[in-house]
Amino acid sequence: MKISYIAERSLVNGSRTCFDLGMELLLGVDAGGTATRAVAATRSGRIVGRGSAGPGNPIAVGNEAAADALATAVAAALSGRDPSHVDAAAVALAGSARLEDPSAAAVYASRWSALGLTCAMPVVPDVITAFTAATPSPAGTVLIAGTGAVAAGIESWRVTATADGHGWLLGDEGSGLWLGLSAVRRVARVWTRASFRPPGPLPAIVSLVSEHAGVTTANALVDWAHQVPRKEIAALAPAVCTAADKGDPDCAVIVADAAGRLIATLDELDGPDGPVVLAGGLLTGDTAVRRAVLEALGERGTPTLTGDDAAVGAVWLAGRVAGDPEAGRVLHAELLRSAAL
Repeated sequence: MKISYIAERSLVNGSRTCFDLGMELLLGVDAGGTATRAVAATRSGRIVGRGSAGPGNPIAVGNEAAADALATAVAAALSGRDPSHVDAAAVALAGSARLEDPSAAAVYASRWSALGLTCAMPVVPDVITAFTAATPSPAGTVLIAGTGAVAAGIESWRVTATADGHGWLLGDEGSGLWLGLSAVRRVARVWTRASFRPPGPLPAIVSLVSEHAGVTTANALVDWAHQVPRKEIAALAPAVCTAADKGDPDCAVIVADAAGRLIATLDELDGPDGPVVLAGGLLTGDTAVRRAVLEALGERGTPTLTGDDAAVGAVWLAGRVAGDPEAGRVLHAELLRSAAL
């Protein structure tokens, strides 16, 4: 994950302002590298529709496919409702740097208009919606660990600093892909050593990786790792966490290392006063990595929250009225309450 800007941009200029209180619906979209999710809600905070679709990162899947995913998710969220009643929106878009290209922006503009939406389409950093999914606070820090990993400092709902988020080749330390790669690398070394030694019992992690990859030798594992999509390697992360919980020593070492690297990423920021929000599948689900990170932060006395629905965070950004923090807190609480129903 890469953060390429710190302020929202409006791609589609509508005929109404985004905070015209005369209309009734808010729209939030979280378009990530794995999936696109949309949420529609009333201005009182009642969620009235949800939609989902495939990957929404235009750098990863192309402008057309990503814009189509956004359109599909939004259409489902607004099913049975008049799109012209949406008067405020916020879109968190992974790979939004692509939209600096006018031709890419035009693709999104055409999909937005085709949906019947007349409000502007503000694009915001996805780290901000991960943060606002958990809190209406204007400042704090967010630590995200899913397939990738990044931390960001936030002040007045703007990104002021980031750490890591450099992709699997240069960073994303402690992420799901990092966990999977760590397991594969460890097993490749075990098999290589075993080929020069008398047969003997192999560590349990070997079976975990062998069954997942469908291979039984180091050479075959190397071929598999170079040919499969990276998401197939990242898919090992849940099994590594589960094995660590069951006491597997190799997986426990990997998990502890992952948690340590995520904490180190967080510490790079020297972030502003405020809560630390945990986001991304590894840090929102009941995983060994989440528990290790929470333990480390708990020992420091760091206030920690969990943001597990970035599309709801985007809805809140769309509905937030500048200069009215109490109304913002009320709206946030109602959105979380509605999301939990």
